[in-house]
Amino acid sequence: MSVWDDLDLLLDTPNSLAVTSSARGTVKDKANFKVADDVAALREAIEGIGTTETTLIEVLAQRSNAQRQLIANAYQKATGRTLIADLEGDTRGDFEDVLVALVTPPAVYDCREVIKAIKGAGTTESTLTEIFASRSNRQINALSGAYLAETGKSLSHDLQSEVSGDYGKTLLILIEGKRDESTNVDSAKAKADAKALYEAGEKKWGTDESKFIDILCHRSVPQLRQTLVEYKSISKKTLQESIESEMSGNLEELLVAIVKCVKSTPAYLAERLYKSMKGMGTTESTLTRILVSRSEVDLLDIRAEYKKLFGCSLHSQLESEVSGSYGQTLRILCGGDD
Repeated sequence: MSVWDDLDLLLDTPNSLAVTSSARGTVKDKANFKVADDVAALREAIEGIGTTETTLIEVLAQRSNAQRQLIANAYQKATGRTLIADLEGDTRGDFEDVLVALVTPPAVYDCREVIKAIKGAGTTESTLTEIFASRSNRQINALSGAYLAETGKSLSHDLQSEVSGDYGKTLLILIEGKRDESTNVDSAKAKADAKALYEAGEKKWGTDESKFIDILCHRSVPQLRQTLVEYKSISKKTLQESIESEMSGNLEELLVAIVKCVKSTPAYLAERLYKSMKGMGTTESTLTRILVSRSEVDLLDIRAEYKKLFGCSLHSQLESEVSGSYGQTLRILCGGDD
């Protein structure tokens, strides 16, 4: 039985889609933080002969994002240049990407990842799926605001021309950031929803995708957890198994991702990290995005799920998969070994 089929613990686990505290992050505010000292250290590292990568890592990977914003502002005042521009000029490749990500405010970083996913030839659906399935309403609304500020256009307007069909329809509902956030569970409604899903999929010839989309995009996480339990008792299959057998392509991937995040966002992201490192080559962009964006949210939980799911620590996997200054930065963000 896969971790995704075990529904027994579901109703008692915390809901990470509504997480607002940073208690489960690996990166915290640095104590005795002195902006001027950090700016001086960064200037020396960047302006000296050759870049001192160790200093860049020590300063930027071990401060909270709020502290990094103070550093970036003070850096610009002191030098007349932006810290991001100097990092881009002095570092290269994946190391440059992770440092720039660290200095970017979280909502702006999410927004720029979305822009990267939709511009250029073809759309990177896997990135859009990961971001919109795993973010809370608050994070999605902040991302949309950042998108408008960066591009002058609304995110839904731009996405409409990039994604189509039921996949596009599902994304456009998610980016409204209007999922019900109540913590009350209506058991009768959960039973009715489970029955409606069963009748829209397993029970009929052909699938009524719109029923799945409506319920999975609008109900609260506690309500959906109860629905998953009810569904299993009606169908004898999990809702995830039904989606996998009834649907295909990007829509299947997105609805499965929503179901996984309803169960456990940290486990879903742990699985994304694992897949980005296994097989030929490593998908560095996924590693960077998850480790940076979750380092102050729930990376401790992602680490715990990683160990549970794959039998080794995330830290040791990073050690064997990514090297150099880039690897060192990711390992610091990851925090300790489990």
